[in-house]
Amino acid sequence: MAEAIPALELRQVIRTYRQGGNALEVLRGASLAIRPGEIVALVGPSGAGKSTLLHTAGLLERPDGGEVLIDGLACGDLGDTERTALRRAHLGFVYQFHHLLPEFSALENIMLPQMIAGLARSEARQRATALLRMVGLEARAMHRPARLSGGEQQRVAIVRALANAPRVMLGDEPTGNLDQHTAAEVTNALLEIVRGTGLAALIATHNLDLARRLDRVLALEDGLVVERRL
Repeated sequence: MAEAIPALELRQVIRTYRQGGNALEVLRGASLAIRPGEIVALVGPSGAGKSTLLHTAGLLERPDGGEVLIDGLACGDLGDTERTALRRAHLGFVYQFHHLLPEFSALENIMLPQMIAGLARSEARQRATALLRMVGLEARAMHRPARLSGGEQQRVAIVRALANAPRVMLGDEPTGNLDQHTAAEVTNALLEIVRGTGLAALIATHNLDLARRLDRVLALEDGLVVERRL
């Protein structure tokens, strides 16, 4: 049986920032491959370039060298409009802070990305309800973020990232703002979603307990990605 094409692949990615006359090479040939249904941790000290790698993988920044592939599609030659469309359809993002819109309910926060993508309101509502049910929050659907706990807000943020059925989820410290118990609950939700939907996920984290629970651990060291055992 043929091996599945990686949902996300980086090949020898280089990313350099220029400050005055100095060049800071953050990624120096970073490579990785994540397959559908796999959830992978990305660890490394602050300043190692984890967020840069996520932004590059998520088509928010263009690499200075190398290639990013989504479902086998090389993205280097795509224009900004094509990259935006691909990002909207195939990528979901979860950050340390939930960034929910405070004036909208949990349900509406999940409906909005779908409606922006062109889905009818009734269909968006139906899917948003199903996503909230997936993380045990259907009863909180009409609550605005201020009436939700930190863990509940982050679970809403996770399923909002799934609103348009992406192929890849990218998480930047998604449990970094939570206490240990709540972080464990959010991790459980992440694991259940990824393994239940066939999504691929790359999660940057300083939380080694979270990292140990994921399928693999990658470390960013001197601008390169290496396999790591914790």
